[in-house]
Amino acid sequence: MERLRTEIGDENAELWLKPVEASSLEGGVLMLKVPNKFFSDGIKERYQKRLISLLRDLSGTDIGIDFRVERDLTRVLPTSDPVPVASPQSDFPLSELNPRYTFDSFVIGESNRLARATAESISKSPGTQYNPYVIYGGVGLGKTHLMHAIGNSIRRHHPRSRVLYTTSEQFVNEFITAVQNNQIEAFRARYRSLDCLLIDDIQFLIAKDRSEQEFFHTFNALFDSRKQIVVSSDRSPKEMTPLEQRLISRLEWGFVADIKPPDLETRIAILRKKAAHEDYTAPDDVILFIASAVKTNVRALEGCLTRLKAFQAMTGAPLSVDDAREILKDSIELDDSSPVRVETIQRVVSLKYSVDVKELKGHQRTVS
Repeated sequence: MERLRTEIGDENAELWLKPVEASSLEGGVLMLKVPNKFFSDGIKERYQKRLISLLRDLSGTDIGIDFRVERDLTRVLPTSDPVPVASPQSDFPLSELNPRYTFDSFVIGESNRLARATAESISKSPGTQYNPYVIYGGVGLGKTHLMHAIGNSIRRHHPRSRVLYTTSEQFVNEFITAVQNNQIEAFRARYRSLDCLLIDDIQFLIAKDRSEQEFFHTFNALFDSRKQIVVSSDRSPKEMTPLEQRLISRLEWGFVADIKPPDLETRIAILRKKAAHEDYTAPDDVILFIASAVKTNVRALEGCLTRLKAFQAMTGAPLSVDDAREILKDSIELDDSSPVRVETIQRVVSLKYSVDVKELKGHQRTVS
């Protein structure tokens, strides 16, 4: 260990090697005791090959390395790891969570059903399962909505819980400010005393060495204390680049769920819920037009509806599909070469009137 210390420097040695103890050497395998799985993964990624090489030089034979978690070793974790004093509840105002983003306001479809169900399960029993929880998907599909919904639900059921939503950019900026102002202990106290950390766009934390390392230890502290961690990303852990491997191994410990672009029925339901929430009545054909034109971004869907509502409020005139086409021409790409299919019309009608498509196609005509 001392020879490796001279190669990697005192700071890295304090972080990674000091908490490790040699346990036994049997069958050509050296057993190392570590405080938790974070350390075994970190040592494997960074130093295992070099350790094996040093053992070969010292012993003249090949010696393998294995790890065993011994939680009582936490007493020898680096001095930077313990949390100083827990931040008071007043440090986590409700304003950090958007009250409009709840499970009730989240429209469920086949594209997001699993992600939503998992999120609600976590909110009822944070830190006990699905930890960490990774939500990934494209822009504007509802990842942030679900994260806020988790936080709002936890706070509703556990009013004194310390729940913090942030973005990776905010995390990095806060860390840099803390380092510059010599307030790193206060920063650690704020983050490592949380009951639930919700961090958005985790991919932007990659390759920021000191910030990523700080997040690593924050993750470590929360996970080891059975506190809930929820992160979002624009890609699955398996799609992240090799530079992100250290983070990938931690994210894959928990549950990973994706959110795909919503299908037509879900897009229509989203628009209707948005319109109802804003006490706005949009014609069904206009709703269908928007839902057919905007296929991959929920925020864009809602933005189109907001523009139409503003136009109608200013003019007071009824809204037609032609009006909507003209108003939204700079916001959406229209593909006139792909007309609406009969199957699409059937699905929309069945959704509107709660009638099965098979009944629409049948010969029986029952007036209810």
